Amino acid sequence: MDVLSDVVAAMRVGRPHSARTDKYAPWGLRWARSEEAGFHVVLRGSAWLLPQDGEPVALAPGDVVFLAHGLGHALVSAPGVSTQEVRLLPDGTWSGVAPKEEREGCPDTVTLCGTYRLDRERSHRLLAELPEVVHLPATVGSHRSLRAAVELLGMEMEEQRPGTDAIVTSLLDTLLLYILRAWWESERAAGRARGWSAALADPAVAAALRAIHAEPGRAWTVAELGAAGGLSRAAFARRFTALVGEPPLTYLTWWRMTTAGRLLRSDDLSLRQVADRTGYTSEFAFAKAFKREYGVAPGQYRKGR
Repeated sequence: MDVLSDVVAAMRVGRPHSARTDKYAPWGLRWARSEEAGFHVVLRGSAWLLPQDGEPVALAPGDVVFLAHGLGHALVSAPGVSTQEVRLLPDGTWSGVAPKEEREGCPDTVTLCGTYRLDRERSHRLLAELPEVVHLPATVGSHRSLRAAVELLGMEMEEQRPGTDAIVTSLLDTLLLYILRAWWESERAAGRARGWSAALADPAVAAALRAIHAEPGRAWTVAELGAAGGLSRAAFARRFTALVGEPPLTYLTWWRMTTAGRLLRSDDLSLRQVADRTGYTSEFAFAKAFKREYGVAPGQYRKGR
């Protein structure tokens, strides 16, 4: 089981949205705090990202920035220019983003922006550990898969053609995984890997995580999970806790409940079937554990979603 793909699938809800815009200086756009994670790509020209906290970030052609925590920020042609608020409307369109301007000459800047809706109630450590701004500069020869996805997405957004809606949705999901993979690879290459970026690179811990995600309903023991990575029970438990931030069986229980929430909101399985898939021997035991974790009974949670 691919842990990164599984985690993102569990947190992602709804459809992602994106927009390609031409900009003529001076210009400035501002995003308020929201539940969405967002990204910006500079396809042509330059821009400045102004985070809610922290120093301005200069962006060059091909640069990608990802804001995982939905904090307010601005994107401007230069520090000090006035900004206009941008909001994602219920119909998937954007307020504050002007339609393509017909002007003589090329636009100063062309950007690709987008958002992903995430279930913040079950925020996984893998995403929670990301910094406020993930900046991936367009370095020659680096992150070629990410660059290819950006180029394809930009081409599809430039002109509506048959199949564009489905292609763009798939490319946005792909882009999110490429962004996360590129950042973790950069952290490891720079010797800064910590927490989940280090856990996914550790052979023993990564093997145990793959086992948990492949079979969350199995009655795993610490010894069995350690054996999956070739470590003794005690050595594995220490390493897993140090990197993941909690003991193996604590993470297993948390992931089971996260999986249960996803199944209840997206599948037509009975409570008995959900209990079986998440390792509970009876519907009663599952309902009790679920209410302790979520604060509501499984049936109420499903109706509320």
